[in-house]
Amino acid sequence: MKQIIIYGSRYGSAKRYAERLAELTGFEAVAHSAAKNIGSFDRVIYIGAIYAGSVLGLKSSVKKMTEKQELIVVSVGLTDTADQTNIGNIRNTIKSQIPAHLYNESRLFHLRGAIDYGKLGFFYRMLLRMIHSKASKTPSEQLDATAKAVLETYGKRADFVDFNNLQTILDIIKE
Repeated sequence: MKQIIIYGSRYGSAKRYAERLAELTGFEAVAHSAAKNIGSFDRVIYIGAIYAGSVLGLKSSVKKMTEKQELIVVSVGLTDTADQTNIGNIRNTIKSQIPAHLYNESRLFHLRGAIDYGKLGFFYRMLLRMIHSKASKTPSEQLDATAKAVLETYGKRADFVDFNNLQTILDIIKE
């Protein structure tokens, strides 16, 4: 089976996961913006960072796929992947970005990434400042996973990347 790892990364977490998975599998890992001939692979493993309610580069990449291809989607975000409401929100985001036939047959995974506020662009700093401001005034039992993650990391550098979490994906790839 011919497979490729495509990633959408703005600040590096998704790229780190993609490169590590490439080391472990021997598959090529390529940025979504440089991916060519996507339709020539049997399986596409897409690792994408979550930004402002979407998985970076996913929609444009799946447009280049055929109906016969398999898709594995790995989202990478700051929020806790054990929070089921959060996972539901991420899955709805992915569902809105890809055709129904691909979504229904895809395997979806969610990993935690990293953040360095010093490297964020203006838009994301302002967005997180607004979330932090609102979350700071909200009782903790009413906070969603995003608000909790922003409160936990605001203004800091935090790295939740854990390559051990790639094992489940490796097991699927080896089937």
